[in-house]
Amino acid sequence: MTGHQFPTMGEDHCPFIPIFGAPALMIERGSGTEVWDVSGRRYLDFLSGIAVVSLGHCNPAVSDAIAAQAHQLMHISGFFANPTATAAAVAINALMREAAGSAGQVFMCNSGAEANEAAIKLARKFGGRGRHVVVSALGSFHGRTLAALAATGQPAKHEPFQPMPDGFRHAPFGDLDAMIAAVDPSVAAILIEPVQGEGGVLPASVEYLRGIRALCDERGMLMMVDEVQTGFARTGKWFGFEHAGVAPDVVTMAKGMGNGFPVGAMWAKCEVASVFQPGDHGSTYSGTAIAGAAVKAVIDEMKRIDAPRLAAEKGDYLASKLSTLSGVVEVRGLGLLRAADLGPARDAKAVHGELLNRGLITNAVNASSLRLAPPITTSLAQIDEAVGIIAGVLSDGVGA
Repeated sequence: MTGHQFPTMGEDHCPFIPIFGAPALMIERGSGTEVWDVSGRRYLDFLSGIAVVSLGHCNPAVSDAIAAQAHQLMHISGFFANPTATAAAVAINALMREAAGSAGQVFMCNSGAEANEAAIKLARKFGGRGRHVVVSALGSFHGRTLAALAATGQPAKHEPFQPMPDGFRHAPFGDLDAMIAAVDPSVAAILIEPVQGEGGVLPASVEYLRGIRALCDERGMLMMVDEVQTGFARTGKWFGFEHAGVAPDVVTMAKGMGNGFPVGAMWAKCEVASVFQPGDHGSTYSGTAIAGAAVKAVIDEMKRIDAPRLAAEKGDYLASKLSTLSGVVEVRGLGLLRAADLGPARDAKAVHGELLNRGLITNAVNASSLRLAPPITTSLAQIDEAVGIIAGVLSDGVGA
């Protein structure tokens, strides 16, 4: 913790269940890459609310669309269509048609975990009884709900909630032979991240993703790609799987697609989506007008500024600056999803804490690595400022 103090709004204890630990700051407003705490102190947000506000805090195009929709229609239930959510689904499918080469259909939900839950259910319905297993990678992260947690390849996160649901299997990330060995006739789908975000910002190789696609084709399985953290231009392309030139059967997404508004989605090829029939799945808040307004505005604005190009260019700039720093032993990632590895002798958590003290928000994604995922709208000057803060903390020997 950093020792920052903030008011408790008149309560004699924290009103929140402590699943995130004690908050380090109380942030009251944001604009672009900058946020301010309740004392008025400015911070550079190089985490983007964990790769969420990719167009920057309070982006006017998105905020205005949400505000306008809030005065017209917010929610009507899935028994009816509404123009805004329909336009958002059409826009998502257009992106996917270009990226994956197939027409598909969209299920709208509220988060990445919900999108992955929907994908897991779709895989089970697709496979049928006796062919329900989903294989994912060790080190992966797919969400905190129970099935998504079971798919997550981090056994330590399973322990408090054992027994886990059955039907999940894990293979070492990046090892195609191990993935092949994990597959048997009970497997319906492989669920994979193009970059393991929570696992340490580890990109999958082109050969690995292409090998998984070939394996799924050979065995009649679904290739399901978790783009919750990597989607919507974060890696320098609209979706992370595009770097390998593969075409998934199912894609899950969230985070950047709402720029802070809570929304997620599962996209599936039409022939795969058709296995879901009325009553097989649902959500009270699926396809709300207010969420649709956020998603459509994000896509329109990302197209207007050519967000994939900006993420690629600024990501290369950030990586090149980080790689020159004494104390950074490796820079990993794609686009504006990067990790600065400080080596085993440096405590990334201590470094992260001191960066926060000096006005820079990052996070220690593992014991030795800092994750940096600034907004795509971040300026080169702000990148320089952030790298300068990191350089100062490292040169002062923090965490060594």
